Amino acid sequence: MANMVGGMTTEPLSFPRRQARTLRFTLGAPRAFTVAPDGSRVVFLRSRSGTDRANLLWVLDVPDGTEGGESGGRERVAADPQALLGGAVERLSAEERARRERSREGGAGIVGYATDRAVELATFALSGRLFTAELRAGTARELPVPGPVLDPRPSPDGRLVAYVTGGALRVTGAEGEGDRALAEPESETVTYGLAEFIAAEEMGRSRGFWWSPNSDRLLVARADDAPVRRWWIADPARPDRAPQQVAYPAAGTDNADVRLFVFGLDGARTEVVWDRARYPYLARVHWSAAGAPLLLVQARDQRSQLYLAVDPDTGATRMVHADEDPQWLDLFPGVPCWSPGGQLVRIADEGGARVLAVGERPLTGPQLHVRAMLDVSDDDVLVAASAGEAAATPETGEVHVYRVNDLGVERLSQEPGVHSAVRSGPVTVLVSAVPDRPGAQVRVLREGKATATVASYAEDPGLSPRVRLTEAGERRVPCAVVLPTGHTDGDGPLPVLMDPYGGPHGQRVLAAHNPYLTSQWFADQGFAVIVADGRGMPGRSPAWEKAIKDDMAAIVVDDQIHALQALAERFPLDLNRVAIRGWSFGGYLAGLAVLRRPDVFHTAVVGAPVTDQRLYDTHYTERYLGDPNRQPEVYAANSLIDDNGLVGAAEPARPMMIIHGLADDNVVVAHSLRLSSALLAAGRPHEVLPLSGVTHMTPQEQVAENLLLLQVDFLRRALNLG
Repeated sequence: MANMVGGMTTEPLSFPRRQARTLRFTLGAPRAFTVAPDGSRVVFLRSRSGTDRANLLWVLDVPDGTEGGESGGRERVAADPQALLGGAVERLSAEERARRERSREGGAGIVGYATDRAVELATFALSGRLFTAELRAGTARELPVPGPVLDPRPSPDGRLVAYVTGGALRVTGAEGEGDRALAEPESETVTYGLAEFIAAEEMGRSRGFWWSPNSDRLLVARADDAPVRRWWIADPARPDRAPQQVAYPAAGTDNADVRLFVFGLDGARTEVVWDRARYPYLARVHWSAAGAPLLLVQARDQRSQLYLAVDPDTGATRMVHADEDPQWLDLFPGVPCWSPGGQLVRIADEGGARVLAVGERPLTGPQLHVRAMLDVSDDDVLVAASAGEAAATPETGEVHVYRVNDLGVERLSQEPGVHSAVRSGPVTVLVSAVPDRPGAQVRVLREGKATATVASYAEDPGLSPRVRLTEAGERRVPCAVVLPTGHTDGDGPLPVLMDPYGGPHGQRVLAAHNPYLTSQWFADQGFAVIVADGRGMPGRSPAWEKAIKDDMAAIVVDDQIHALQALAERFPLDLNRVAIRGWSFGGYLAGLAVLRRPDVFHTAVVGAPVTDQRLYDTHYTERYLGDPNRQPEVYAANSLIDDNGLVGAAEPARPMMIIHGLADDNVVVAHSLRLSSALLAAGRPHEVLPLSGVTHMTPQEQVAENLLLLQVDFLRRALNLG
């Protein structure tokens, strides 16, 4: 698309620039849905256009269903950050920037909100200030409280708002009256009401406090990171600035000390008691009117966990259920919780399948691989699931929404694709991404019938991926093969670009359009691009995911080779010119590929790689590789480098481009610097591209664009493509 500058038409933006400017074509798409219990309103976030990063808070007034068909409903703005800030530039505290990094949030404006039980009042932080929005009236205003404000949440009855500032948990009236501190940190290393690094980065727990259903007290996490080892992250391009101190719990070292308290509105506290020495990880907290507060706590090795009910008057806990697994226990969205009837709802690996269980009874079997619990009602449970090992037909890359109860299983989403849902009362918001159209469609269903859609303002990518979803080899490795636009069988074999993530919990093969935009762009530069999800990836069975225990390196590389060689029998692949690229775990996998199997892989782009597993965090790394103090040989076998240099490197030496953000506090740049030093000592060809001021994300527009262009240039040179 051409651009107008000063009345003159300029050259159209390149795909890499458009993708960077639109945050991978996610800007302008609606997200973060909340449905009112009476079904009258759907609340969501969306920016004004596909290039605007600032999200507004919107309300859709849902039709009552008597009109029939997708009659639309009325959308209206409940809060506009530009108006609320008077056009001022948004300013983020260091704590808010860290919180967004943990959640991979690249947007601006209102990036998160919380509502009361009736979904009549919403609260959110904007530029470190506290705002509320009356969702029926569509009016918003600021509450005068100390800041910078983090994670404000209204009480279920809408009369109070709790929030965190300066590590303290405070409460104010919904009109701004009576602001007071409930819990104040005893030292600079203590915070109340916030998720510690490990919970936010690895457990999927972004919260640190929870209101009681009666709005009369709160459960509050206290995190003290004094035991955590300190690291220092400097910006070499800004030598005038002091390094940033980061409390980083590397594998085998101490975590933050996390406790839980019940706080009354008068500040009185009661500590919740469980065996924290045996179960130090506070993984989940649930508090609803259906039962006592419910905790899920995990052992450090993640092979055992307890579901605990809390007596909020005494802090005592009783065990509701216990799980054990010889490899590890996964955490899942939406569980544990109580059903309205007071039964425990959980997702568990039982009988070789991942099942939904209510009480002690599994409600699903090996035909489904349950991924998340979306909602539970008196009549059923809504889940997201993919086809299990025993499914009649494979559904490569598909995720569907199902209703589950004692009578059986019903699939709500019909089109092949990736679907999710949010439900309350009679209304369900169904979000569907499918292979043959860009973005995602959002439909509002009342009693199962479509009654409205939520518009997306996301830009059209102008690129239609030519994707073939398949399973490769006798292992049936899920794969996506992307060929150049217009390529025909008579055009001859193509150089190959493997484009995996390859690591646990990072599924890349999805039956949707937008996940392959970058892959298609690479394909159009003259490659056959292959995305392969080998063992360790989610979506098939617990055994498939847990096969990598203690042996990530060898298995993930072997599955990439297995897929490549099987696909070469069906697609025009030139196995004498094979490249691999990846970021994070994908960068680690790319480095493994060229160092250990240079007979297969001829060059690699290694982005933000975890080269030494001892430098990555506790909850993630120890889940797969155990304690490095007890299994140092396992860590050495799964690293690219050790104290003596490269581990398991083979000949011939292959060229590598190593890319890393110098401000990365997740995979610190020491990983890449140590790899480069080891490569240099071994006389192996490589290039290093340091990204000043860039974290583990690369949201900067020019950086993101040029990263793609530089990678293509490097791959062409390395493979002698001209």
